[in-house]
Amino acid sequence: MISLKITDVKSFMSKLLANTLFDEFVLREMDIQTFTSFSVSGQFYKNFFSKEELEERSIENAVLWGEVRGIAFAVIKGNKSPLLMKIVFQLPKNQTDRFVDGLGGKLTSEDVGGLYLNIWFEKSELHIITGTAIKTFTLDKTIETEWDTWVKRFLSSQNISFEEE
Repeated sequence: MISLKITDVKSFMSKLLANTLFDEFVLREMDIQTFTSFSVSGQFYKNFFSKEELEERSIENAVLWGEVRGIAFAVIKGNKSPLLMKIVFQLPKNQTDRFVDGLGGKLTSEDVGGLYLNIWFEKSELHIITGTAIKTFTLDKTIETEWDTWVKRFLSSQNISFEEE
């Protein structure tokens, strides 16, 4: 787990809210405080969809950022920054499987509960904190280290500047 301070908040927020960069990430939760609180649980209700609609979804049964990004943009849009914003993203299962398999280590994709990005904005500062959930006990920190490295490379490749804290 690492904490990264985003140095160009305006550019990052543009990429988060007005760009498709994070659209394939699973949204686990979102809380935004402006004049009131807005919360999205990230809970997926498959009963909302018909059988055909579920089959057409080429993604896991999860809420993707791309499906709620417009809502977040509408809540935040305006002259004032939110008082607080917290977003928890999870790497989709198919990408997590590829990530873990690519490590060639002792852990399998079934051992990994999730790879996370926690985005936290408060008092004009924006931080990203990485996280991993492992379902089995291990002293091997390879997956955590590699996830942290992947996140830093991902941000750098998208010209998102940050400082490691």
